[in-house]
Amino acid sequence: MIRTLLYLLAGVVLGGIIHIIVILVLPLLAEETVWSRVSALGARDGIVVLPAVEAGAPNPLGLDPEIVYGICQVDLADGPAFMTGVMPDAFWSIAVHDRDGKIVYSTTNRDGIGRTLTLGIFNAAQTRLLAQQEIEIEEGLLIVEARTDPLFIVVRLAPAHQAMRQRYEAVLAGVKCGVRE
Repeated sequence: MIRTLLYLLAGVVLGGIIHIIVILVLPLLAEETVWSRVSALGARDGIVVLPAVEAGAPNPLGLDPEIVYGICQVDLADGPAFMTGVMPDAFWSIAVHDRDGKIVYSTTNRDGIGRTLTLGIFNAAQTRLLAQQEIEIEEGLLIVEARTDPLFIVVRLAPAHQAMRQRYEAVLAGVKCGVRE
């Protein structure tokens, strides 16, 4: 009886260990990741405005159909990245993501930034150069330090009405994003 319970307990523990290992290893084996999806959009060092999501159509990125999205992909190994532009007066947000899709930094216009977006993204070495004043930056630049070099930035604009969507897409297309060497 005790031997049977020990075998049962050992089986449950072994099954738990195997389950945890599979859960941790499976994402590493995935061929289609957030990074590969963003890379397929061709947003390297420039902003790409994503097309509107149609009701009932496939939505692999899980986007909100009411929001206008822009994505920019940068690699800080090439130098610091900057994003500049004048945003609409309505709600907007920006999020910097690492290669795995984890948010490194996020803000909205409700943080007192106003309409002008001036964002500089630096890795640790570039931040040290910035502190030593070896990198020229403009006044009022919002500084973000990232732990990894490959990043992507998502900008979201929320038009009050669908009739304004096209104008918001044009504003988003005018945003400058990329690495300055």
